[in-house]
Amino acid sequence: MIRQISILFLTLVLNSVSCVFAQSLEITNNDSIESVLTAHMGKRVTIKLDSGQELSGIVKQVTDDLTHISELTGMEFYDAVIVNDEILAVVVRAK
Repeated sequence: MIRQISILFLTLVLNSVSCVFAQSLEITNNDSIESVLTAHMGKRVTIKLDSGQELSGIVKQVTDDLTHISELTGMEFYDAVIVNDEILAVVVRAK
C-alpha cells in the first residue's frame, strides 16, 4: 500500500514538473523565425537547420541575422551562433 502511494505521488510530481518546463507556442501572421526565437529567449529549444543538423540549447540572444544558443545538448560547455537564414524549424516542448 505504501509503495502504491509512493508511486502515485512520484507520478504526480513528475507530471507537475513536466508542465512547468512545457512552453506555449503561438504564432501570428507577422511572426518570423527571429520573433519566435526571441519569444523563447532563456528557454530550451531545438533548431533544425537546412543541412539537416539539429542543435538543442538555450536561446541567449537573437539579432536580425544571427542566433546565439548556449548549453548545447551533449556539448554543455559549448555555445553556437546560427545564421537565421539557415533555420528551417524551431522545436519547443509544448506538453
